[in-house]
Amino acid sequence: MTTDTAESVASYAPSSETLSAVLTRAERPRRPSAWTASLTFGWRAILKIKHVPEQLFDVTAFPIIMTLMFTYLFGGALAGSTGEYLQFFLPGIMVTSVVMITMYTGVGLNTDIEKGVFDRFRTLPVWRPAALVGMIFGDVLRYILAATTIMVVGLILGFRPEGGFVGVIGGMALLVVFSFAFSWIWTMFGLFLRSEKSVMGVSMLVLFPLTFLSNVFVDPSTMPGWLQAFVKVNPISHLVSAIRSIMAGSPDMAEIMWTFIASAALVLIFGTLTMRLYNRK
Repeated sequence: MTTDTAESVASYAPSSETLSAVLTRAERPRRPSAWTASLTFGWRAILKIKHVPEQLFDVTAFPIIMTLMFTYLFGGALAGSTGEYLQFFLPGIMVTSVVMITMYTGVGLNTDIEKGVFDRFRTLPVWRPAALVGMIFGDVLRYILAATTIMVVGLILGFRPEGGFVGVIGGMALLVVFSFAFSWIWTMFGLFLRSEKSVMGVSMLVLFPLTFLSNVFVDPSTMPGWLQAFVKVNPISHLVSAIRSIMAGSPDMAEIMWTFIASAALVLIFGTLTMRLYNRK
C-alpha cells in the first residue's frame, strides 16, 4: 500500500463519535416466540386479502349462490316448502361451503412455494413452522366470514334457530374449529403436489363425496343401506348433526365430542406429516 493510499484510508476512518451515533446501544431484540411469529404470518395472510380483495369471492358470493340455489331447487320437492327445508338445510350448507373453501389453504401454500416465497421464510430466525401455522390462522378469518355470510342470508330467507344467538355462535365456533383442523390435510397436499391445479383437483376429489354423500341435503334414512353406512361414518355428517343440535337449542354432546376428537386427530396426524414434509423440503 502506498503512502498516499494509507493517508487516504486514514482520512476516512470513522471517529468513535460517528460509530456511537450509528450503532444502537439498546439491547438486541429477543427472538420472537412461536405464537408471535405465527400471528405475524397470519397478519400477512390478512393483508393479502386487503390488497387482492377478489380472494373474498369464494367466501361471499359462492356461499350465497349455494344457499339460494339449493334452497329454491330442492326446498319445495323435499320438504313441501322452502321455509321448512331451510330450517333443516342451512346448518348443512354452512358446513359444506366453509369446508370446501379450506382447500384454498393448500392452493395458496403451493403458489407461495412455486414463487419462492417460502424459501425466504425458511431463512428467517423464527420458529420454522410459523409460516404454515400463520397462514392457516389467516384463513380462519375467511371461514368466519363465509359462515357469517350464509347465516345472514339464511336469516333473511326465514331461518329461525331455536337456540338463538348463543346457539348460532356456538355452531359457528364448532365449524371454525373443525375447518382449522381439516385445512391441515390440504396444507400437506400443498407441500408435495407440484402445482396448484393438482392441489385443487385432489381436494375436489375428496371434498365432493364427503359433502354430498352426507346428511347435508336429505335425511339419510331415505338412502340405500350401503350409502347409509358411509354417511354414518362420514365426519361431515357428525359435524352437521352437532351444529344442527346446537342451533336448535338442544346440543347433542355425543356428536359434539365426536367432532372435537376428529378435529384433534386431524391436527395430530396431518399436522405432524405436514411439519415433516416442510422440514425436509
